[in-house]
Amino acid sequence: MTGKSLHFNAFVWPNGYHESAWRVVDDDVRGVLGLPYYADIARTAERGLLDSVFLADNIAIAEYRVTHLPQTQFDPVSVLSALAAVTEKIGLIGTGSTTYNKPWELARRFATLDHLSGGRAGWNIVTTITPLAAANFGEQAHPEHADRYERAHEFVDVVTRAWDSWDEDAIVGDREKGVWADRAKLHAPRFHGRFYDVEGVLPFPRSPQGRPVLVQAGQSAAGIGLAARYAELVFSGPPSLAAAVEFRAELDARIRQAGRDPSRVRVLPALMVTLGGTEAEAKAKARRLEELASPEFRWQNALYTAGLDPDAFDPDAPLPAELRAEGGSSRLRQLAAAARERPGAPLREIAARITGGAGQVHFAGTPEQLAEHIIAWQDAGAVDGFTIMGSTLPYELAAFVDHVVPILQRQGRFRTEYTGSTLREHLSG
Repeated sequence: MTGKSLHFNAFVWPNGYHESAWRVVDDDVRGVLGLPYYADIARTAERGLLDSVFLADNIAIAEYRVTHLPQTQFDPVSVLSALAAVTEKIGLIGTGSTTYNKPWELARRFATLDHLSGGRAGWNIVTTITPLAAANFGEQAHPEHADRYERAHEFVDVVTRAWDSWDEDAIVGDREKGVWADRAKLHAPRFHGRFYDVEGVLPFPRSPQGRPVLVQAGQSAAGIGLAARYAELVFSGPPSLAAAVEFRAELDARIRQAGRDPSRVRVLPALMVTLGGTEAEAKAKARRLEELASPEFRWQNALYTAGLDPDAFDPDAPLPAELRAEGGSSRLRQLAAAARERPGAPLREIAARITGGAGQVHFAGTPEQLAEHIIAWQDAGAVDGFTIMGSTLPYELAAFVDHVVPILQRQGRFRTEYTGSTLREHLSG
């Protein structure tokens, strides 16, 4: 390597990350509901030596989304467990909510994935933003933003204690004496906190990584605080290089305050990509996707990703005054800022100014231009790589693997083989 090694994570979404992707690909519209779709993407990412594939999750959906987008919000751990059987090296990151799960049960599921994959599991820690989830889980009300993050800290503490409930050398395997494991090597959590009570050990030994890799994607102050304390990999969605540098500086400072080493935390912001043989070709493809985008979906999705119920709002009225404050989630702050810039503007107009589910950059250009973009952001100290979100899948991911990865390899910026077998080893290089 002539420069610091880059890291890449492949975001998996039905037909591609752009909302219009399903309208431009020729695939069977039901193909995204089967394992072959996911297996193809995972194998493509592994062929490109990427660190990991990543599955998001929605545990409640607003019904407006059914009109505009393929709905494939399967349980991430179930899908990733299937992918573990058809891949060998690539990391497998899934989302799990701290708001609507129980910590012991979630610890068991991700440790199971770590065993089945030989140490390739990662847990993306989220606090569910949509209030629609509450009714799905029999709850009377959805916790407020601050409460969700307070619960999340305790939740992660309980999960890590459960993962640590077996020592690495607990298995004895002495057939002659009839001793399979040493009970003295077990350490029950015996946790009794403000929100959770957890007693016993996991029902199987410590997984290959000990603890699956911890991932975090929050961009609010509370989200950054959670990432600073626990995360080994951080997703982000800065709209510009300057914003990315600022985010990284703030995150690094918070990591130091938490007594951790920032150099051990990988930052891989979202980057939607559309590639072409020429810049004009790539931009034409991106423009076609935008032309097919639904204005109705845009304002509804802006509200939904801000943690609001779109059905409760009039798109032709301004954003209510009580929602224009500075607090809340990062997406709600974006929406409020847009509303303050245009007082009195109808909701559908201000929502149109907010694009992308993660607030990410949409790069449209040639493989050479994308490689330059990636290196520039890395050299500025803003990122360790990117979460690649193909605008159409598997097509843009395959183009990235076949045409961008070789450029980065020739420049000594990316691995030419996997040197480890676990996700944590991939990220450490």
